[in-house]
Amino acid sequence: MANHKSSKKRIRRNERRAEINGSRMSRIRTFVKKIESALNAGDAVAAEEAFKNAQPEVQRGVAKGIIHKNTAARRLSRLSTRIKTLKTAA
Repeated sequence: MANHKSSKKRIRRNERRAEINGSRMSRIRTFVKKIESALNAGDAVAAEEAFKNAQPEVQRGVAKGIIHKNTAARRLSRLSTRIKTLKTAA
């Protein structure tokens, strides 16, 4: 248990931040799942639209320090490639 006033405050702050970061991460996952479901359905137009909506959300996660920038770049790149191959196959 924390004894100092500053460490008690830090615990309170960490709990608040964990809740905020968790909701942000959940939001990012939801956006990515929308892209995945459109890709699995074979709908390139819906996948591209979902990708356009997800991209700023993922970048916001990078800006807020929730996701590493290389991780975000890799995920977006892989999704983009999958959308591109789906469009060329159709």
